[in-house]
Amino acid sequence: MKKNIEISPNIATLFGTRDENLRLLENGLNVTINLRAESVEIIGAAIDVGRAEQVFADYEHLLRNGHNFVNGDLGAMIRVLTSDSTATLRSLAEAGKQRSFGKRTVQPKSINQRRYLEAIEKHDMVFGIGPAGTGKTYLAVAMAISALLSKRVNRIVLARPAVEAGERLGFLPGTLQEKVDPYLRPLYDALYDMLEPDKVDRYLEKNIIEIAPIAFMRGRTLNDAFVILDEAQNTTSEQMKMFVTRLGFNSKAAITGDVTQIDLPNANRSGLVEAVDILGKVEGIHFCYFDEGDVVRHHLVQRIIRAYEDHKGRNEQLSLSLELKNGNGYATARSTDARVYTTSIETEVPLAQPLPSGASPPPSDRVSE
Repeated sequence: MKKNIEISPNIATLFGTRDENLRLLENGLNVTINLRAESVEIIGAAIDVGRAEQVFADYEHLLRNGHNFVNGDLGAMIRVLTSDSTATLRSLAEAGKQRSFGKRTVQPKSINQRRYLEAIEKHDMVFGIGPAGTGKTYLAVAMAISALLSKRVNRIVLARPAVEAGERLGFLPGTLQEKVDPYLRPLYDALYDMLEPDKVDRYLEKNIIEIAPIAFMRGRTLNDAFVILDEAQNTTSEQMKMFVTRLGFNSKAAITGDVTQIDLPNANRSGLVEAVDILGKVEGIHFCYFDEGDVVRHHLVQRIIRAYEDHKGRNEQLSLSLELKNGNGYATARSTDARVYTTSIETEVPLAQPLPSGASPPPSDRVSE
């Protein structure tokens, strides 16, 4: 099917730098877009051409109603609507206007980010799990500010475990707040990015916004609050259970973390990993998962995350092949006869084997002196 759309004033701003937005539409909707002197020609299947035509119509409508697209929001919306057949440019733009994020306009830049925002609106407790740079914490803080400014909650509580990333800083100088502030800096950054500095300082002074280590949460009941737990992969099982049971009336909780960056001494004790198994089927709790396609930092970050995931997959395959190399029917530390084994590349040798009852120990090879 071929469709010609007349170019209206200012519609050219839809095309993007070097027509990058048109390329997004072409790749996402499987159409070909050709620019003519006074029109745009769209070629493709009827349903795809119809969706592309709707994008042009929605953009023209939004411009007439005074909508401004800033900071790459238009490209982000196009990525979302090409991934979700139910989304339109108009609905995405108007959904963003309905939320008040202070001095910033925040738009989801991927389909998973959009589902994350919608889940926070619909559910009282949401887990956002995924790699670095996918906007888990930033979007959660944005939704918390939106709820505060629209008076749906009376305060925001931001918590984070005080765990170093692979190094020990020792004792830090200053008051208790000054000691824990370095661990909570990412949360401060998000707040100052969305609100005026004097407003943030005023909210912090009046405890309308409270930032604290998770260790300070025990015994509290948080009513009329939007509670965020960041870096949840570094909570212990006990800390996670303690946090998710703090929720009071008319409150929401967003819990974010990356299970590939656990800094606990024993990674198996991560409260986030355990919560996925325990709370996965609890009604009212929603889990959102992100991947490298949702990364909104430098384009290299996506490639770096993908490279680490590939490396981890190769190592797991190599480890499994080494365990099964001898074909003995068992893997390391998985014996069924109570014997303890150690594993090497060539052989698996029993470290200790109980003697049969009544048997004497083997003769010693030592020469008596």
